[in-house]
Amino acid sequence: MRILLIEDDTVLGAAVRDQIAGDGHSADWVIRLDSAGDAVSGTAYDLILLDLMLPDGRGIGFLRSLRARGDVTPVIVLTALDQVSDRIEGLNAGADDYLVKPFDLAELSARIGSVARRYSGNPNPIISHGALDVDLAQRSVHRDGRPVPLTAREWALFEAFLARPGQLLSKAQLEEKLYAFEAEVESNAIEVHVSRLRKKLGAHVVETERGLGYRLGRP
Repeated sequence: MRILLIEDDTVLGAAVRDQIAGDGHSADWVIRLDSAGDAVSGTAYDLILLDLMLPDGRGIGFLRSLRARGDVTPVIVLTALDQVSDRIEGLNAGADDYLVKPFDLAELSARIGSVARRYSGNPNPIISHGALDVDLAQRSVHRDGRPVPLTAREWALFEAFLARPGQLLSKAQLEEKLYAFEAEVESNAIEVHVSRLRKKLGAHVVETERGLGYRLGRP
């Protein structure tokens, strides 16, 4: 997934960014609301992590403006504000989940996965696809009952296909999900990852529409 992190605490922000990257997602990190506005106007994010107290304003206003213009991107609020009234305000403004600082990074990963599954229309973390049994929560794949190790990037790519079965995804869309905006992308990176997925999970796990993109193969 492509995730936008809006957090001005540099220590926490770096830890969250590294956790997201370790989970196989790409993370764009900004520390101000004006930078966040520029980011969402130019990139289609799969999820936003939003601090409520930022140098140039409150995250609640940013969240309300997102929802007012019809943006349904999932938002998880990260904040030190721990009063029930603060949580109610965040949820009523359109947040999908709420984590109070300090929080465990493993719990953040679980919350991200849970919210993403709800938005994809399948809250169940267990998926079967032909000979493959996939646990989205544990980020594990078994083929014919045997575990198949995937790298973080391979998992992120496979997860992108699972979230949109039957949908054709362009090379540019897949690159956006795998790489943050400051990262350099090799011209053949997607082809390499797709080739490795086919070797590990089956030759037909990903179908190619030449010149158009890729989609999840039929079971």
